[in-house]
Amino acid sequence: MEVITLLQTQPITYIITSLILGLLVGSFLNVVIYRLPVMMNKEWHQQCHELLHPDDGTKDVEQKSETFNLITPRSRCPKCNHKITALENIPVFSYLFLKGKCSSCAEPISARYALIELFTGILTAVVAWHFGFSWQAGAVMLLTWALIAMSFIDIDHQLLPDNITLPWLWLGLLLSLFPIFVDAHTSLIGAAAGYLSLWGIFWLFKLITGKEGMGYGDFKLLALLGAWMGWQLLPVVILLSSVVGAVIGIAMIIIVGRDKNIPIPFGPYLAAAGWIAMLWGNDITEAYLSYSGL
Repeated sequence: MEVITLLQTQPITYIITSLILGLLVGSFLNVVIYRLPVMMNKEWHQQCHELLHPDDGTKDVEQKSETFNLITPRSRCPKCNHKITALENIPVFSYLFLKGKCSSCAEPISARYALIELFTGILTAVVAWHFGFSWQAGAVMLLTWALIAMSFIDIDHQLLPDNITLPWLWLGLLLSLFPIFVDAHTSLIGAAAGYLSLWGIFWLFKLITGKEGMGYGDFKLLALLGAWMGWQLLPVVILLSSVVGAVIGIAMIIIVGRDKNIPIPFGPYLAAAGWIAMLWGNDITEAYLSYSGL
């Protein structure tokens, strides 16, 4: 109780604590971002093999192989298999102390790991500052961590895992029963409107061009956001994500020379727009209405 009282009465302590928590969670998100797609791929291969060869003892082989999940095995260097110790796994600081190299073989470590940790820490601290010590802050921290994980998985694999999207969609619907952000009626309509709006755009684009402009994971992600914040903020999310996605996509084609035929994942833009709308969506809407004189 003393700790809770301290966090409630000392905003700076609360924000710093949230920053540290975010750094620690960011370290775990690095594991999720790398391992979850591998786990899903292994599961898909196993299911396909069992379907095509039901009697060849695949299950026995799988049971004898090394356990691979979000906890096991311990993280290790991909070059020398050096197991990462606890002191080498302190968010951000270990990377700086090791100078971005493996302590055993000096193999360079991607700076992205430290950047994701720092990014997660900063966004968590921003949520704490914005909502204060409240249930809303705790819920949005959970949402923030999920959006970060999904965004980087989508960047790497053009995949938005149902393992994350669907539980957080249900969590948004359940939160509306209290309600934490919006009431159940608004949340339910938001989830349905989020899914159906992108579903409709998907089929309209496909009918006109014969191509698929986005994946079904994007529909589920917008449904998730609609469940959390209600249908009223969905236009803000769609507008922000479309503008940012178009600007970055065109810039990558012109400046970097990216092949325009290579699909660009839309999930990170939806996630970024959703996070912004979760914190400042109402302010953005009010500012727009005031500016336009409506």
